[in-house]
Amino acid sequence: MSHCLESKTSNCKNCYKCIRHCPTKSIAFVNNKANIIHDTCILCGECYLVCPQQVKEVRNDIEEVKRLIASNKEVIVSLAPSFISNYQYSSLEEITDKLKKLGFSEVEETAIGATIVKQSYDEMLKEDRDVIISSCCHSVNLLIQKHYPEATPYLANVLSPMLAHGKDIKTRHPGAKVVFIGPCIAKKDECDRNRDYVDLVLTFPELDAWLNEAGLEFAKKDENWKKEFSKARFFPTCGGVIKSMECKEKDYEYIAIDGVENCKRVLDDVVNGKIHKAFIEMSACSGSCVNGPMVNKDKGSVAASYLAINRSAGEKDFTDGKIAYKDIERNYRQIVFTEATPSEIDIEETLKKMGKEDKEKRLNCGSCGYDSCREKAIAIIQGKAVMEMCLPSLLEKAESFSDTIVSNMPLGIMVLDE
Repeated sequence: MSHCLESKTSNCKNCYKCIRHCPTKSIAFVNNKANIIHDTCILCGECYLVCPQQVKEVRNDIEEVKRLIASNKEVIVSLAPSFISNYQYSSLEEITDKLKKLGFSEVEETAIGATIVKQSYDEMLKEDRDVIISSCCHSVNLLIQKHYPEATPYLANVLSPMLAHGKDIKTRHPGAKVVFIGPCIAKKDECDRNRDYVDLVLTFPELDAWLNEAGLEFAKKDENWKKEFSKARFFPTCGGVIKSMECKEKDYEYIAIDGVENCKRVLDDVVNGKIHKAFIEMSACSGSCVNGPMVNKDKGSVAASYLAINRSAGEKDFTDGKIAYKDIERNYRQIVFTEATPSEIDIEETLKKMGKEDKEKRLNCGSCGYDSCREKAIAIIQGKAVMEMCLPSLLEKAESFSDTIVSNMPLGIMVLDE
């Protein structure tokens, strides 16, 4: 199976914007092209969103799903609850109708799996653990497993809602195949690693393309999504996991954190022993899943998406699931990658080659994509960056070159404006 996020090499224009926005600096700039470093990437989708040349490409699995349907298997959709915000001017009945016309057997809400997961979280709190970090967001899980391995024991040892729902569907429908549809790139990777529970993943844009190809359109009308037994529909909003839980253990603090940079700061505190007795809901996307990288941003703001979810979620839990919270246990292991750690001598030597031997020349302006000249020097040593990625140095060289030409030109030079 190919990687679910790749860099095309044809249109990269050396702007370094993807490096600036990548929270784990998992971009290597080699041969004037920005390439994703899959060993350290957490699939948050930031590089995909910010690239002005649309160089980053998400794997398209439509043809794979079509082949799955053509195999005459029972193929059931697990529909992410963020669908309500992405297609709020529709109804679950209409969405189900359109998906069945594409060939799917049934459509269920992933929030059924979320209900099982949140029940597991409430049970964990009774065990008097110290810190518990929600394991719903695959990008957060990868962030911890790859970059904060010391925090791995704090990850809630249960399946994500997508995987829990997939397992539940396959328990109720032996032999069925499961296709998750949602707003996330990382879920494709999570699926690739857990084919026992989910067979394929489509993003909302993929579904849009397929529906357009089939000539199926949603009616433009405001429908009421409200359903009494649907509390876990809150999951794709920031704080939505906690909002759906019972949270009866009063000696715990309940914290919702969104955005990778905020998650990193909190993980630093957890690893350094600054946080105790806390349940921490973490989402890689600012605003959580309703603002995922594959959500149609033209649908409105995060606040508008939250309101759409809020109008749809009921006061009671889903009752459709058949497996218990004890059936979704799993252990998260560290994902180890090896990366050379340069010595201080090598770093200083590289800074000198960069023209940054004097500390006053280390502007740490970030134009290269790295937060400091030192970080860039380390990246150069590791083969992820090149010397020329420095705008101030290039400007200084250009000015010096033009001054040299003017000073040595035997003729007079006149510079005119328009």
